[in-house]
Amino acid sequence: MASETEKSTSTPSDELDDARIDDRDQEESDGITLPSHVAGSGTLDRLVDTARDYARAAASDNTLTAYAKDWAHFARWCRMKGTEPLPPSPEMIGLYLADLASGSGPSPALSVRTIDRRLSGLAWNYAQRGFTLDRKNRHIATVLAGIKRKHARPPVQKEAILAEDILAMVATLPFDLRGLRDRAILLLGYAGGLRRSEIVSIDVHKDDTPDSGGWIEIFDQGALLTLNAKTGWREVEIGRGSKDQTCPVHALEQWLHFAKIDFGPVFVGTSRDGKKALENRLNNKHVARLIKRTVLDAGIRSDLPEKDRLALFSGHSLRAGLATSAEVDERYVQKQLGHASAEMTRRYQRRRDRFRVNLTKAAGL
Repeated sequence: MASETEKSTSTPSDELDDARIDDRDQEESDGITLPSHVAGSGTLDRLVDTARDYARAAASDNTLTAYAKDWAHFARWCRMKGTEPLPPSPEMIGLYLADLASGSGPSPALSVRTIDRRLSGLAWNYAQRGFTLDRKNRHIATVLAGIKRKHARPPVQKEAILAEDILAMVATLPFDLRGLRDRAILLLGYAGGLRRSEIVSIDVHKDDTPDSGGWIEIFDQGALLTLNAKTGWREVEIGRGSKDQTCPVHALEQWLHFAKIDFGPVFVGTSRDGKKALENRLNNKHVARLIKRTVLDAGIRSDLPEKDRLALFSGHSLRAGLATSAEVDERYVQKQLGHASAEMTRRYQRRRDRFRVNLTKAAGL
């Protein structure tokens, strides 16, 4: 993203040029065309369009948006340095990474994680344009290794929302239509260990909408979510709770019943008066705002200033809360969260029983 200084000094003609470049890059990034020796036809042209649609579906909308911003920022950086982004130059990319890490000029230094993500975005964009970016090239690899060695920090973890916290949070919600919806979001997200994007992407039935990320089935024992997540398709079982007031499945049933939703997205917006459910799917930012608002309303971590409390909690707090609070075998938590390894699951367990196995004593010391 361009810095505030860059934005303030850009002229209208510069912005117009950038927009034209971005449009041209977008056309080029489709990357799928007919071979030059093949004559076009209506059928082949339609297949090209279909193939492009499938290619765009290879990554999520959020990922594609981030990659597009990565490319736009790099292309603008190249233009300001008097060079071109194509073909890929490992030497210039190494300098670009150094610029991002050092914070030279008006732009603040970026974190190692963000720089790594920027590099992945460039590699993806180059691939769409028919080029290969060799991340192992010494001009890139050695600079990145130095950045990580000098600037890397342990990951900042969000606070886990524990069982008593989630109960206090849902207790702050009213029982109007909007409150029923938000209660179902919090309880379902917590019990399922769901990501924000997974919560808002589910439909009532399979293939209800083109942008569906999965669907939900309700049984006597609980609810079964079939999700198209980061690691592929997975099923998430959410059993019924011990009482209706805290049961995620009951909360979901109440929302669907009173909102009169039997098709399409499960979680949608409501009218201004809160009496009618609309058709538009909620954005995943709603989940983040809901968590922060109810954390404040419930008085969680009231020992801290409001700004610090807001910074402590996010959508990941629901997943971390389930991983921390569920007193079951770790492999069940790993399956629920959809993690490929137990080590990843342990990162979510904020109050894990450390030193349960004492290898020092086991080794005879």
